[in-house]
Amino acid sequence: MFIIKLYLYAKPMKKNLITASSFLLILLGFWSPLLAQEAWIGRTTGDLPYIEYSDGVVRLGADKMGFLDTAIRMVVVDSVGDRYKVKLSQNWDCYIPKYFVRRGFAEDPLGEGKFLSGSWHLSAKDNYDVLTVSLPDRLPYRSYQLTEPNKIVVDVFGVNSNTTWITQLRQTKIVKSVYREQVEKDVFRIHIELKGRQNWGYSVGYNNKSLRIAVKHAPQKKGIKNLFIAIDAGHGGTAKGAVSRKGTEEKVYTLKFAKELESYLKKKGVKNVYLTRTDDVDIATTKRVLMLREVKPDLLISLHLNASSRPEVKGVSTYYHHNGSRKVSQHILDEMLKLGLNEFGLIGNFNFLLNSPTEYPNSLVEIAFLSNEEDEKRILDEKFHKQTAERIYRGIVRWLKEVQ
Repeated sequence: MFIIKLYLYAKPMKKNLITASSFLLILLGFWSPLLAQEAWIGRTTGDLPYIEYSDGVVRLGADKMGFLDTAIRMVVVDSVGDRYKVKLSQNWDCYIPKYFVRRGFAEDPLGEGKFLSGSWHLSAKDNYDVLTVSLPDRLPYRSYQLTEPNKIVVDVFGVNSNTTWITQLRQTKIVKSVYREQVEKDVFRIHIELKGRQNWGYSVGYNNKSLRIAVKHAPQKKGIKNLFIAIDAGHGGTAKGAVSRKGTEEKVYTLKFAKELESYLKKKGVKNVYLTRTDDVDIATTKRVLMLREVKPDLLISLHLNASSRPEVKGVSTYYHHNGSRKVSQHILDEMLKLGLNEFGLIGNFNFLLNSPTEYPNSLVEIAFLSNEEDEKRILDEKFHKQTAERIYRGIVRWLKEVQ
C-alpha cells in the first residue's frame, strides 16, 4: 500500500514521474525476496541422490555432505542455478541437484518441531549389526566416521529427541555401544561406538519411516586371502581419461594395471576379486557405485593415471574421502614410493564419487603422471605393471596387520 500511495503522489510531478513499468519494477523488487523465501516440500528421487554443503562449482562438484535414500523429505527454500537450496534445520542448509528432487506433496505441511524420535533397536543380521531408530517421517541425515575412538556419527535433521527406550541385544559383533545426543534444537545425533581399529563399512537408509543403519562385521578370518577385493579400472569406452602428448590413453592402461593386480592377488591366494570392468567399455561412475553396492566388497581399489598442465609434475598419490579409508591409502602410498616414484601426496576428503560410499573402505591410486615423460615411460613398461601390483598388495597386507 505504501508503494501505491507513493506512485499516486508522485504522478503529478513531471520531474519525478514514475511510469507504469517503473512502478512494476519497484513492486517486483519489493516482493521478490519474499517470494524467493516461499518454501515447498519435495522428496528425493533417482539413483544415489546426494546433498552438498555449498553451491560451489569445482571440477568434481561441491563438497558432498553425503548420499541419501529415496523419498527423503526436503524443505526447498530457493533455486540456485541447477540446484535447490534446502532447509535442513534452524541452523543448517544444504544444496541438492534439481534432478534429485520431485516436488508436490501439498498434503505435507511444512510444520516445525513436530518430528520426535522414538525407540531404538540394535540387533544383528547376516554380516551386519543393525540399528533401527523410529521416526515419524523419512528425514534428511548425514554421517561421518571417527577413528580415535572408532565410531560412526549420524545427524538427523529436524528432529527433537523423545527417545526413552534403546534395546541392545548381545548378539551384536562390531557395535560396542549406541547413544543419542540433542546437539541443537532440531538436530538429533546418533553415536555408534565400534569394536576394533577398523570401520569395515556401513549403510544408512530407511525401512518405511524407521532409520536403518547397518554396520558391516569385520571379515571372519584374518589375512588378505580372506578379503573380498574389488578393483576399478578408471574410465573406459568414450571416456578416455588423460591422454599424453604421445597419445597414450589413461583408459587403456588403467585396465592393464587392474588386470595385473587381479592376477597378482589371485597368485597370492586371494580367492574373491571383482573388476568393475574387464573391457574397453563405458560404465558411468554412478553405475559402478551401484554395482559395488550389489557385490559388497570388503575393500575397493580404484586405479587411475594423473595428468597436469605442467609437464615437470610427476609422482604417485592416493586418495580417500572418509577417515575409515585413510590408513589403507597411507600404506599403499608408502609401498608405491618404494618404486622410486615422486610423492604427490596423500589426499583426504577427496570428492570423487567412487570414494564417497561408506559401505566399504576404499582407496584411489593415481599411479603416475601421463603428462610427465619419465612417468609415462614407467606406465608403458609391463615390468612396472607387475611392480605396481606387488606394491598395492603389500600396502593392503600392512594395513590388515595394523587393523585386524
